[in-house]
Amino acid sequence: MSDGFVTMADDGLTLPPAAFAGPRILLAGPVDYDMYKAFREQLASADQNLVIVELSTLGGDPEVARMMGEDVRFHSEVSPDRRFAFLGKAAIYSAGATFMSFFAPANRYLTRGTRLMIHERKLNKTLELNGPLTSCVASVKAVLHEIEHSIAIQNEGFANLIAGSSVDMGTVLERAPENWYIEAEEARSLGLIRAVI
Repeated sequence: MSDGFVTMADDGLTLPPAAFAGPRILLAGPVDYDMYKAFREQLASADQNLVIVELSTLGGDPEVARMMGEDVRFHSEVSPDRRFAFLGKAAIYSAGATFMSFFAPANRYLTRGTRLMIHERKLNKTLELNGPLTSCVASVKAVLHEIEHSIAIQNEGFANLIAGSSVDMGTVLERAPENWYIEAEEARSLGLIRAVI
């Protein structure tokens, strides 16, 4: 550790603290369509080779997080000479962790004391059955399919988040239902992020 900066390896891939001095994309608050609009506007004007995306969030809409993540993935593939790096500050909860999962582990950073929080998607739905039995079966199946596909999407995000780390899917699936909080240094030691600044 030097000047509060902890690296995983001295191999030239770890960004120096100065790289984070002027993030091109600054996001804070709930992950929602307002954040997505702000993200897209800032992304459109970020024409540097190194694009730092700074985020602090207590969570929000996981599908919006996936949309922002897909934009990062797309721009990374279209312009492979550009590097998109994630800097999480204070709290990266829920949908914030989903967004972070779209960045390669070598491009994920957290500030000291930041907490990640990983949890299962939640569902709040009332199913009212009223009518012919066959239509009741169709209604139940529709909700079951929604749950099954939401679980599949959730687990894809978990797989992206833990890729290349020492965390296995079994651990995530065991801990996520209880809201798994991971402090920045622990996230680094698990290989979920590149470094703590």
